[in-house]
Amino acid sequence: MKLLLSVPAILNAFKKEQKVVAEIMKEEQISGIISDNRFGVYHSNIPTVYISHQLTVLSGTTTFITSKIHQKFIKKFTECWVPDSESEQNLSGKLGHLSRSSLNIKYIGALSRFKKQETALKYHLMVLLSGPEPQRTLLENKLLFELKQFKGTVLFVRGVISEEQLINAPQNFKIVNYFLSNDLEIALNQSKVIISRSGYSTMMDLSAVGKKAFFIPTPGQFEQEYLAEICEEKGIAPFSNQNDFRLDHLKKTASFTGFQASATTLDFRLFQLFHGK
Repeated sequence: MKLLLSVPAILNAFKKEQKVVAEIMKEEQISGIISDNRFGVYHSNIPTVYISHQLTVLSGTTTFITSKIHQKFIKKFTECWVPDSESEQNLSGKLGHLSRSSLNIKYIGALSRFKKQETALKYHLMVLLSGPEPQRTLLENKLLFELKQFKGTVLFVRGVISEEQLINAPQNFKIVNYFLSNDLEIALNQSKVIISRSGYSTMMDLSAVGKKAFFIPTPGQFEQEYLAEICEEKGIAPFSNQNDFRLDHLKKTASFTGFQASATTLDFRLFQLFHGK
């Protein structure tokens, strides 16, 4: 219902994006557009690419409708680049793979700014919080309570842009409000197990560095719940609902493989699409 109620705002954003693109086309010699999930950023006179793993948009009972609407927008683009593998060893499952489609889809592999580093493990557990409030704070409080008996070293990244820290935690905890990209890459490589939301970008990052994970999907976010479920089914990582999480659930990670490290490699022949005559 919330998604359907947001349709007017989505259409308004679409019109604004189209207006901006038209203005840029008048002023600049643009040979192509790559749009990161912004379906108003395209122009019919030049090659345009849409990047998304959401060929299927999960929205509960309205999944069929929301998916068809999204696919209709995607069809306006010359190509759709899906950041995933086309093979069965993919990350997105049915989100990024359709049984049949008229879309011009190209799979470009998982994308991440991070790389696996050969470094000593510094933290037994890393908590990586993100996402909208109030769920971020609810999960933070839940984890601080449940993990207070954890015996190993814990890096707790709160995911808030603030210099102020008012968190009481055991001595084996290191509390950080946020990390910039380079520091986050190092911290991920130095950690044995990651607790995080099961967002697709996070999954691609964990795949890049090759880590074990425990997922707690954001309540009510169908996509995160689905991604957590398929990771568990594939034996990659276990998950728990936010309210049900307990410290002893982390023992499950021992019987899961974790993500196998895979470097981001982009086939630059993709950009031949934008070659002029």
